[in-house]
Amino acid sequence: MAPIGHHGTGRADNRLMANEKLGESLRVLGLDPTACRVYLALLELSPAPLEAIGAATGLSGARLAAAYATLADTGLASAAAGGADVVAPVPPAAGLEVLARHRAAELEESRIAVGGAFESFRRRRLAAYNDGLVEVVTGEDVGPRMRHAWASAREQIRQFESPPYVHLAGATDDALATLARGVTQRVVYARESLERPGQLENVIEPCIEAGEQARVLPSVPVKLLIIDEAFALVSLSIKDADVHNTMLVVQPCGLLSALAALFEQTWRDAVPLHGPAARPAGLPAADRRLLRLLAGGATDEAAARELGISRRTLFRRLQILMARLGAANRFQLALQAQRAGWL
Repeated sequence: MAPIGHHGTGRADNRLMANEKLGESLRVLGLDPTACRVYLALLELSPAPLEAIGAATGLSGARLAAAYATLADTGLASAAAGGADVVAPVPPAAGLEVLARHRAAELEESRIAVGGAFESFRRRRLAAYNDGLVEVVTGEDVGPRMRHAWASAREQIRQFESPPYVHLAGATDDALATLARGVTQRVVYARESLERPGQLENVIEPCIEAGEQARVLPSVPVKLLIIDEAFALVSLSIKDADVHNTMLVVQPCGLLSALAALFEQTWRDAVPLHGPAARPAGLPAADRRLLRLLAGGATDEAAARELGISRRTLFRRLQILMARLGAANRFQLALQAQRAGWL
């Protein structure tokens, strides 16, 4: 049998290890080492006068008071029955939740700070690389640079269009003026562009009527504008935050060739939105808009909202269109509408 003292030493070692582990856990939650020492003493001695806790931890005066105040503020300790100076730990669930939330907020702030610092570094490196191939345009310079790009087009414009949008007064007029000059314009729209209130009626359809070749996909890989074979504008937009304030201008190089190839491949995969030459006589504009929305993958709710009608009216229009084309379901409607040039 082992000596009694050996068991006592083992228990002391285990307690020391447990205290060290608990202290580390408290520090991870954001408690400073002094507050951790006071909390461990509270677990050992409480309920006890605060002076006794100070004596056990070697703390006194302002340091002891500040450490205890930290525990009280986070809901880990409070005055106990038996005297105003008697303190004790309290059930920690609420206090631990407060600490965990504070810690999560601090970690998020740190993540944002580090991410922002790297983004600044990346932009500086891109700017430093500006040897005539890549240029970074930010903030208020984005809009004027885009308008200049439209005005400079001579043969063709290729574009991926999707939210978020930079507010650019006269953008639709610029596109119409470019088409009027005889510049070929091909655009692949993301479904969200068609669903954006007023976008289809006020922006997309006027350009299609003026000769724009438009197609649609559920999504596009990047916001992109390619002017002739001269240069491309690539948006570094943040979709979730609806932010569009940084853009790359790519001059002729391997990257520009890759962007052009990406556009052509995406264009082949997209669904056409035909212009007036393919429009059958007597098809109302609202029905043509409905077919375009559905071809773009818009939900019934989004299509009804864009057209300003109820879902019941939407279904009635669909039934009429299906009857005109002899379609038994929406799949057949889409197929027949495509063949008839209704899309």
